[in-house]
Formats: sequence, structure tokens, C-alpha cells
Amino acid sequence: MKIEQLYTNCLAQGAYYIEHNGEAAVIDPLREVNQYIDIAESHSAKIKYVFETHFHADFVSGHVTLSEKTGAPIVFGPMADPHFECIVAQDNQEFAIGGLTIRVLHTPGHTMESTTYLLLDESKNELAIFSGDTLFLGDVGRPDLAQKASSITQEDLAGMLYDSLRTKIMTLPDNVVVYPGHGAGSACGKNMSKETIGLLGEQKQTNYALREDMTKDEFIQEVTDGLLPPPAYFPDNVNMNKSGYMDIDHVLEKGKTAWTSADAYAKQTATDAIILDVRHQKDFIAGHIRHSIFIGLDGTFAPWVGAVLKRVEQPIILVAPADRIEEAITRLARVGFDNILGHIEGILADWKASGVAVDTLDSISANELEKRLHGEQDAVIDVRKVSEYQSEHVEKAVNLPLEDISDLVNEFPKNHFYVHCAGGYRSVVAASILKRNGIHNFTDIAGGFAAIRETSISKTEYICPSTI
Repeated sequence: MKIEQLYTNCLAQGAYYIEHNGEAAVIDPLREVNQYIDIAESHSAKIKYVFETHFHADFVSGHVTLSEKTGAPIVFGPMADPHFECIVAQDNQEFAIGGLTIRVLHTPGHTMESTTYLLLDESKNELAIFSGDTLFLGDVGRPDLAQKASSITQEDLAGMLYDSLRTKIMTLPDNVVVYPGHGAGSACGKNMSKETIGLLGEQKQTNYALREDMTKDEFIQEVTDGLLPPPAYFPDNVNMNKSGYMDIDHVLEKGKTAWTSADAYAKQTATDAIILDVRHQKDFIAGHIRHSIFIGLDGTFAPWVGAVLKRVEQPIILVAPADRIEEAITRLARVGFDNILGHIEGILADWKASGVAVDTLDSISANELEKRLHGEQDAVIDVRKVSEYQSEHVEKAVNLPLEDISDLVNEFPKNHFYVHCAGGYRSVVAASILKRNGIHNFTDIAGGFAAIRETSISKTEYICPSTI
């Protein structure tokens, strides 16, 4: 028996490959599916089924492509309504993988069709659950996604999730292994562990949502409390996962089209196309094509693309190192951004020589900020998440989170200000958006709050009002 977790850090997402006696199944595959085919071929195994735990909102799954390439049918749980041929399984229906059995456990709550897959050995002993977004390590799935067209409320779904956990999951033996759909960093939950594999018994002891003495009303209150609005691109990803999508090979082919910087700049100026610069932030600071947006590949790239660009149909022209163009296109496609028109050839010197408008970003060290703040009253803008700001922040700094920046551009000071994040990545993303919106009266703080903490700049810890 082989169980392999294929974890993608950028999405904090786990896909799974299960194999026994020459037959295999894949659960929640990524869009680039050759990796699963290669594993199966290397073991002389045949992929028999492609299982989906639900219609994912945070990424485009590879189920359609993997089924087309292998002939393996797609399996969803009860209440799924995909727009392509698949098996919509019944609750407790079983599927054989070699001598193993995968049993369908319908566990609505995160979404109506959410399903957990229970793996049984040859003697029908419970071995593991592949819980999707129903149960994470340390948390459970948020009940407010992809329900805009439904009369079902997040409280209704939270109540269903309470019942699903207690009737389908918590009744299983403590030694059952939990293979969740996500880990820490995903927007699909609030309090996920950095661990990506655990035991159900440990979750019964440590996961707040699995407390035995918890009433349904208490569960609903705790699970729905503090939910931030989901990223704008989530409904688009759900639709792509329900309706189908373009083969990623076609997306890659189009994205590899080479543009001159002059043609790309003209396209950006004449249309709503965005030049997306995915190089390191230090390269962007040193020089970039005017009005381009920075979201670096070396950060949490795909989720920030979705949060900042919002529309998956947004036309994009890439600026990327030559050896990372395919990586950039692939990671964009994972979150549904398929409208990649191509990439820009050349380097900064070539752009300047061609007459394209090139801009730079004013950036200083935290030590220089320390010197300037002693003699200036300029505002400091903190673009970290609210929770980070509340933990500790520069005294009198104003929090304007990056994920909301497009709606907050009018909130930025008219006089000169400083902008920082935690480590220097998000502040450059914010800076690029500000400059694209005609705001240039600011200075970026390299190294972010991590560098600021090493200075004598006054800082304030947030005090919870309930403790005052």
C-alpha cells in the first residue's frame, strides 16, 4: 500500500495519491496532473478513480484533465452538480482500489457537497480519512464559501458541519490518520496547524471544534466568529471546478508568447491588461515598467494574485526571469488566472533603451526610518493583516491591510508617508498598486516590521478591550 501526500506550500494544499495492487486513486489533484500520471507509471499502476472532496474555491483542481488523460472517472460526493460526466456517489458507497476500499462519507457543512473519504484495509479496518475542507488539523472548514446563490446561510452550514463531525468523523477510531485538504496559510479556515498529517484521536483532544461538551449553538458561534471576507476570486474558482476549464498546456503555450517591452507597455496603456512583475522585490524596487504590479514568485504568490487582481479573466503580461516563466504561468493557472497574453523579453537596460517608461521605488532601511522619525511627523502605514497589527505595531501607525488596498486608496495620506509590512514583500505589492493609482508620495521600509523591531522606534502592543 502506498499513500503519498503531495503538498503545495503556496496554496497550503494537500493532494493525495493512493495505490494498492496495481490500482491507484488521486484525491483533489492540482491542475498540472502529469505528476500523478508519472507516479502511477513509475509503479506500473493504473489510476482507477479521481476523487474530489468538494468544489474548491481557493484553487482550480486537475480532476477534469486527469480524467481525460487517464480515462479514470471523476467521483464527487452526494449533492454535487458538476457540468461534466462524473460519478455522483451516494453516502456510504464504496470503491475498490486494489484490495483497499474507499468509502464515501457525506459531510456537508463547508459546502453542501463536501465529502470525506474513508480508507479501509483489506479486512475493512478504518485506516485513514481524506477530509478535504471538512476537518483540518486544529480547525474545521469555514461555512461561508460559495453560497451566494443559495438561501442557505453560513449558520445553516455551520450547523450541518457540527452534525457531520459528530456523526461521521468523531465516531471513528482514534488511530485513524487524518489527511486534510489544507494546512496553515490557507484562507479556507482560521486556526490551522502547520502540521499536515495527524491522528484523529489527537484532534479530538486538541481541536476546539471537536470538544465533546460543545453544543451546536456554541459550535456555530465559534466557527462563524471572526471570519474575514473570502477573496474575490473564490466564486470564479468554484465555477471553473464545476463547469470545466482549459487544459493547462494551452495556458502555458499562450503564456510563453514573447512580447517586446514597447508592445507590452502600449497594450497596457490601451487596454485593461496588467503587466505583472513576479521578480524579487529588490529587482522591482531598482527598476520596473511604469504602472506594472508587483507580486513576487518567492512570496505567497497565487493567493496574493487572487486577492489583488480579483478577476480571473484579467488579461496579464508577465515580467519574470527567463527560467521561471513556466512556473509563473502554472501558479497563476492554479488559481484560475488563464488569460496570460505572454511575457516580456529583456531586462531593465533593454526596457530603458527601447524608450519604455521605467519607474523605481523609494525604499529605505529601518535604521534610516529611525533617524527620520525623530525629526518628522510623517505618517506610517502598516499593510499587514489586522491580527498582525493588533499584536504589535509602530506607535501611531495606521493599518490599511494589503488585501483591502484597492478599496482604500483614498485613505492614504496626501502628504509624504512610510509604508511597511512584516518582512518587505507585501509593502512592495502595496507600493506597486499605489503607484498604478497615481500615488507616489511615500517611501517603502525594506525588511518591514521585522527590521523595525530591531530599532528604538516606539511600538505599541494591542490590548484586548475585554482585559481593560
